[in-house]
Amino acid sequence: MFEKLRDKTLTTTQERFDTIIGKTTQIYGRLVLLDSVRIDGKVVGNIETNKDNKVTVAIGSSGEVSGDITAYRVMVAGKVEGNIYATERVEFHKESIVHGDISYGSIAVEHGAKLLGLVIQNPTGNPPTAASDASSAIRNAQNGVSN
Repeated sequence: MFEKLRDKTLTTTQERFDTIIGKTTQIYGRLVLLDSVRIDGKVVGNIETNKDNKVTVAIGSSGEVSGDITAYRVMVAGKVEGNIYATERVEFHKESIVHGDISYGSIAVEHGAKLLGLVIQNPTGNPPTAASDASSAIRNAQNGVSN
């Protein structure tokens, strides 16, 4: 019934990234994306996408993000200091470190990933529309109240 998952890794995706932020690049400020991005450098600021676009944000193993991420799909192999709102799917690879709350449609976590924060499934598939919605969802989860 249960198989050993310790050595099992997530399958690689054939995602196409129109923008790549290299290892030596540092960006300070808010990013508003229209296309998918891979981050191997450092971003300090929120990363946002239009809810109608199916944009993927991928943080490579050398990538770091300090800020909230709102996207259709989020893949993390590096470090994130902030909340993640993934409408469709979020993936955490074995070396990833996340300090923040996570809202997702579906989730995949490799053995070894480090998550520190609340992990809340969003069954509607829509990211919270405002910080107050996210705060109320977190409060409800902490109090054991379901929506």
